[in-house]
Amino acid sequence: MSDVAPGIDIFLQPGDYWFGGADTRIRTLLGSCVAITLWNPKKKLGAMCHIMLPQRMSANAQDGLDGRYADEAVELMLKDIKRAGCRPHDFEAKLFGGGYMLSSPTIEGILPERNIEAAKKLIHRAGWSLMAEHTGGRGSRQVRFDIATGDVWMRFSPVPGVKIDQPLSVSSLPLPLSRKNNKRYSYE
Repeated sequence: MSDVAPGIDIFLQPGDYWFGGADTRIRTLLGSCVAITLWNPKKKLGAMCHIMLPQRMSANAQDGLDGRYADEAVELMLKDIKRAGCRPHDFEAKLFGGGYMLSSPTIEGILPERNIEAAKKLIHRAGWSLMAEHTGGRGSRQVRFDIATGDVWMRFSPVPGVKIDQPLSVSSLPLPLSRKNNKRYSYE
């Protein structure tokens, strides 16, 4: 017998975004990208976006909002919050990702920092409280968000053989799981 409750399971690819109700679980895999999760504890609504870049390089917005870009992903979230009859400050945010994946200096070397910085600024601008954060470092993250409970589970996998010279930012009171490098970030 499975211990997973029935519902909708969503896997976000880079640039994807999802807004849903208590029957939804969202997961993604992050490297230099970042994910913002939002949760409304009263209405049991939530969202997650998988951001690839801080902003669009060209001003061509004819294609509509695109979840690959931090500013546009947050705009998508704000539109769905309004559509659901909620206010932005009713939601709590968590931020994950922005890991360094390569050992050689490239454009990728500054991208994780830019993604983290853009996400934090946009979270603040939207009026969301940043309840937890696990960003930076060298490695990837698996993130799973259960909208029914507000729990976000994260597994950090360090890149083997790469010296960590960029600090890992962890701000919350994580509840340890039985497996190494697993953390549960609860909204409650």
